[in-house]
Amino acid sequence: MNASYQLGAVTVDPVRRRARVEFAIRNDSRETWRPAEGFRIGYHLFDADTGTLITDGARAVPPGDVKPGESAPVSVDLELPAEEGRYQVLFSPLREGECWYYERGWPFLLVEGQTADGIWRSGRTRVATGGLLRRERVLRALARAFSYPLLTIWRNRGLIRTMVRRDVLGRYRGSFAGIFWTVINPLLLMLTYFFVFGIVLQARFGGDQSRSSFALYFLAGMLPWLAFSEAAGRSASVLVEHRNFIKKLVFAVETLPLNLVAAGLVSEFFAIVLFCAFLVAARGNVPLTVAWLPLLLVPQILFTAGVSWFLAALGVFLRDLGQIIGFLLTLWFFVTPICYPESSLPADLLPVFSKNPIYVLVRGYRAVLLENRAPDWEALWKLWVLSAAVFILGHAWFYKLRKSFADVI
Repeated sequence: MNASYQLGAVTVDPVRRRARVEFAIRNDSRETWRPAEGFRIGYHLFDADTGTLITDGARAVPPGDVKPGESAPVSVDLELPAEEGRYQVLFSPLREGECWYYERGWPFLLVEGQTADGIWRSGRTRVATGGLLRRERVLRALARAFSYPLLTIWRNRGLIRTMVRRDVLGRYRGSFAGIFWTVINPLLLMLTYFFVFGIVLQARFGGDQSRSSFALYFLAGMLPWLAFSEAAGRSASVLVEHRNFIKKLVFAVETLPLNLVAAGLVSEFFAIVLFCAFLVAARGNVPLTVAWLPLLLVPQILFTAGVSWFLAALGVFLRDLGQIIGFLLTLWFFVTPICYPESSLPADLLPVFSKNPIYVLVRGYRAVLLENRAPDWEALWKLWVLSAAVFILGHAWFYKLRKSFADVI
């Protein structure tokens, strides 16, 4: 310890937004603090959330030399910020033109507070170090990274529900089949792939060489892919399509990619209902292991949301992304064993392809819906970790770039 502090009083004038901080500082170093050599006590005012320096404040001069073991009274007047936010005031010894001692690891007196509704509210006053503050900021950043995406969903749940209903109903408004196209479109797509791979190419899964078995395995693999590909395929252009919301309105733009994720889940819900009907017709029942399905749906939603946030933000700056992502999704589909058995993959590439999160989802869906067993736990927990990371990083990427959207669009 090079210095220690004893707090006297913190007096706040809320009308003039000024404060006086009084304390005593003790010299615990081996050197004498000499005002004639530039020794002072000063303060720095920081934004607590970003760590940005706002004010390099006035200096207090000790009444005389402070020898090791001696203390000196300090009284500092400071102007409190009018802008709303959380703030930290660091009081530390310094040597003019040379250094601030808190930057060299010395402890300092930390006064915390915030301005809300034009009024300053004092918080904790404590002795801290730079290392302690850095650790606290890292922990706060991690907490925000985990909480902000979930808070976005919760705070805007009504808006998301309204936008998804509008998207699903409006997409086919005026058509003869109307909302039933939500079911017809994926059904026609699955029938097309079934015809090509199941009938023309005679692809089969496992020991059962029947077409009905192939159809069930193929359709089970298509269930997670349909929801993911719908959201990812549309997300690259979703912000450009809703440019009026971004440029003219105060709007939670981070919900736009989430709307696509939710709309894809609506399509998947109807597809699962149809699949269960096919399953009952072919096998007479739906296995009880279907209860494991939520453990697959949660990481699927997290992964899809993270990818959609990433692509939506990137699509603002790279307008060709819509065409590129269509090709990449097609490639992704064919390197995932959805319409052909895993045994068709090259043995030397299987360890690489097995890291594909959609591959893990496809195997999990088939396990719980067709094979009457729980999903592979080792692959599942890795999928949860990966999906959570993609979810957090995708939102962080979107949040970092969102301030530029109005200027670019």
